Amino acid sequence: MKELLRDNIANLIPYSCARNDFKGKADVYLDANENWRDYVGDKNRNRYPDPLCTVLRTALDEVLGLPFSHTVVGNGSDEIIDNLFRMFCRPGKDSVIIMPPTYGAYRVFADINDVAVREISLTEDFALDFDALIQYLKQEKLERTADSRCKMLFICSPNNPSGNAFPLDQIERVCSLFDGITIVDEAYFDFSPYASALTLQEKFPNLVVLRTLSKCWALANARVGICIASEELCAVMASMKYPYNVPGPSQEIALEVLKEASPVKAGLTSILAARKMMEKELLQIPCVEKIFPSDSNFLLVRVSDATALYRYLAENGIIVRNRSKEKYCANCLRITVGNEAENNALLTCMREFKGVSNGK
Repeated sequence: MKELLRDNIANLIPYSCARNDFKGKADVYLDANENWRDYVGDKNRNRYPDPLCTVLRTALDEVLGLPFSHTVVGNGSDEIIDNLFRMFCRPGKDSVIIMPPTYGAYRVFADINDVAVREISLTEDFALDFDALIQYLKQEKLERTADSRCKMLFICSPNNPSGNAFPLDQIERVCSLFDGITIVDEAYFDFSPYASALTLQEKFPNLVVLRTLSKCWALANARVGICIASEELCAVMASMKYPYNVPGPSQEIALEVLKEASPVKAGLTSILAARKMMEKELLQIPCVEKIFPSDSNFLLVRVSDATALYRYLAENGIIVRNRSKEKYCANCLRITVGNEAENNALLTCMREFKGVSNGK
């Protein structure tokens, strides 16, 4: 990892905030230039939050089995992704690998950080293309210089927008082939039957796994992302992230939901059952041509005319994502599994759609 880190990050003297200097409980806090008043009901909103999310990370360890010393909590996974770019990739010099179609933020953060993107596309059935990956990595090693190399590779599993997860042995193979930082984004992991890439971290210290409380744990509004990596990598990220990156209310809400593991598990079972029902019902609708296998809480659905159907649904107050511009996703809508009323409203509206049918 030391070889891969940018020199300015490796040599960084981190900012030490007031809450870093003092650990423990006190009666009088006069160290952080906070307003002593609390105008919103004595909830400590006038105080800065714990910069290291200590209590939350302890709960993540106890409830989800994410080892305390191997985690950093971010303001959503997006902050963590951006931090990884800033940690490892030198602007205008280094590059990263993405595997489209995939989560669009990887490219956006690469562009923001002036990092070149190399695309190793998935196959048409959304599988990893190992032949193309091996060929590219061989060429990249030949062309690598001291000032330019490929630093990171992103795998979204389950993948967004296709919905499929990649078997653990395939992710292990990618880790063995790539000598940079492999990032496996497991935002939708809870909905998948496949094992987590976390089981590979002891063998591959350059493997980073991302999790979130936005999906299965229903905290998209709170913005709580989790980086699980080696202690060394986590220590570097903790030293260079924004000092108070996760607000206190978000930490508190996350702690509350982690106490609700049983209802969350029941909710997960309900979503998986609804996903199965939706797939069955959608296949009976004339404009639906194909539904791709899903290991997530959404379905990628190919229809006869995605743009026309998207507009029709929107006119009737139903919003889905039109993914037609993504690679291999022509005329595809991404449809999230909602509650019973939402799912039924969607199905009813699609049955009433008078656009081009597939001949059923």
